[in-house]
Amino acid sequence: MAHPTIIPIETPTLGDRSYLVHDGEVAFVVDPQRDIDRVLDLAAAEGVRITRVFETHIHNDYVTGGLALAVRTGASYFVNGADEVGYDRTPISDGDEVSVGASMRLRALATPGHTFTHLSYALTSSGEPVAVFTGGSLLYGATGRPDLLGHEHTHDLVHAQYASVQRLAAELPDATEVFPTHGFGSFCSATQSDATDSTIGQEKHDNPALTADEETYVSELLAGLDAYPAYYVHMGPANSAGPTAPDLSLPAMAEPEELRRRIEAGEWVVDLRSRTVFAAGHVPGTLNFGIDGGFATYLGWLIEWGTPLTLLGETEDDVTAAQRELVRIGIDRPAAAATGGPQDWTDRPLASFPRATFADLDSVRHHRDVVILDVRRTPEFATARIEGALNIPLHELPKRVHEVPDAEVWVHCAGGYRASVAASFLSAANKKLVAIDDTFDNAKATGLHLITAEDDAAATDATPSDAGERDTEGDLAKAGDQSSSANSSPCSLGPRP
Repeated sequence: MAHPTIIPIETPTLGDRSYLVHDGEVAFVVDPQRDIDRVLDLAAAEGVRITRVFETHIHNDYVTGGLALAVRTGASYFVNGADEVGYDRTPISDGDEVSVGASMRLRALATPGHTFTHLSYALTSSGEPVAVFTGGSLLYGATGRPDLLGHEHTHDLVHAQYASVQRLAAELPDATEVFPTHGFGSFCSATQSDATDSTIGQEKHDNPALTADEETYVSELLAGLDAYPAYYVHMGPANSAGPTAPDLSLPAMAEPEELRRRIEAGEWVVDLRSRTVFAAGHVPGTLNFGIDGGFATYLGWLIEWGTPLTLLGETEDDVTAAQRELVRIGIDRPAAAATGGPQDWTDRPLASFPRATFADLDSVRHHRDVVILDVRRTPEFATARIEGALNIPLHELPKRVHEVPDAEVWVHCAGGYRASVAASFLSAANKKLVAIDDTFDNAKATGLHLITAEDDAAATDATPSDAGERDTEGDLAKAGDQSSSANSSPCSLGPRP
């Protein structure tokens, strides 16, 4: 008998995958996203009935569609029996087995680490091992981060994660295919990988949780943890309460007077257009989160939860696409929307700002002083930065705009998207600015002096341990090392631009 068909359902803007698995007649789904119409359409196209829905854990990076999908299809909804939830589910726990159709069978494996109650599901077909769905446990070349439930639980969870991955490797054959939910750019992953498929055998060669000893794995993982989106704190409670199917109908359309009133009231009026056209002309006070980039992640990260939100798109399709992204993180109904262009959204003069490259920045610094604002995250800044740059990570900028000097500000990130978001906040605050729309890799090809982590380490080594005399000869040698390091390539700077 043929193996089951396993179809990933990608949500690239959040860095996650869900899965539809079927035998040609019946199907089960693992970790569905909130917009379940994608799953229903896929099942219809495959000509199969969904009879089971499984959650690997109570998710922290998106709102699940599991309950709504089960209600819609009549499928049984399997959630760990130890999870406290506000809805009816079919409880499942370590060692339980569930049949799907005539040949497919899933066995639940307790794999705590990402959460305390995390489960993985090992799939067999006619008794033969096929795959394992690992959620936020074993990822491709990585593991799920252990700190999302709070600092006080991180120590226990990181050690549990190591043990869980070791268990999967010990109990499953090397040929078992691995299908994680996180790890494709999601901040739920402790580190990022470019892999798109893997097996247990491959992970034994590549995964730090299977190649390093426990102490090394734990210390390196904890040292590499970075900030994660603020909206994550709302996802667990929403998923425990039981999210309903989203309403993706268009919100009420707003006229220019209403848009002006909402901006003046401090509400968020978000322009979904690309950063290029936003810079060329936009309604003063609007914020730019382009639908062509990490829209939901960064909007959800920056917005004060509950702030009324209005969407401005060139077309209704743009607004609908933005709504789909937003319901996945629990922002259900925009207050209003408008379509067209900025000339349709206001009868007042438009705001604008110039765009430039790192080469332009290098050129302008030769004849006038400017402020360089780097809105990358702190670890990115520490890895390599332009000498003299001010670092305010994008997710901190809304509350720290007042720290940006009243001078000519050149704002940059790693690829342009975050810089454009930052530029819109600076524009709304009436700052004089230039948005650098360029990749940070290009900064090293200019005359801009980069300070690297190696430079910082050398400078620390050069600092005397007491107040005595400096070793001048040693300092000169270290300075030569710093000059060499400054020309080295910066490391990869995270999963998103």
